[in-house]
Amino acid sequence: MALEHLFQGSALNAVDAKGRVSVPAFLRQVIERRGDARTIVLAKHDQFPALSAYDPGFAAARHLKLERLLEKEETNPDAELAYQQRNMMAFAATEETPYDTSGRIVLPPMMRAKGQIGELALFLGTGETFQIWNPKLFLEDARIPEDMKDIARFRLEERGLSA
Repeated sequence: MALEHLFQGSALNAVDAKGRVSVPAFLRQVIERRGDARTIVLAKHDQFPALSAYDPGFAAARHLKLERLLEKEETNPDAELAYQQRNMMAFAATEETPYDTSGRIVLPPMMRAKGQIGELALFLGTGETFQIWNPKLFLEDARIPEDMKDIARFRLEERGLSA
């Protein structure tokens, strides 16, 4: 499944005490171009201390990728267990949250905890999906290139905050 609309760009938005945050318009536009659902699927990112987010239609593409991976690994005796584990993480460990007409979502408590999201949420378009980070964790992560950290610093400075 080729996705013709990709998530790109960055933004930093405040998260209120109830976990409400505005999803940037440039991300919502991609979700709406991809399908009718005004819903975001959230999951713990599998590599970073962040959330991975995408539209409901992307779940089908993700399932196909997992199926192809199983086919490639079919000679491996542990392939079926690994496939089941990946499916659990890809589908059971997710939560769907709708956004309202102003683009706000309520971060589900489990997802907010998994992503360690506090009072600020850093949104990063990453192609097929987008990520939601605690900007402090983003800046502290040694695996993040300095050029990307500069973007986070810029977004913080835009809000009058220091990194």
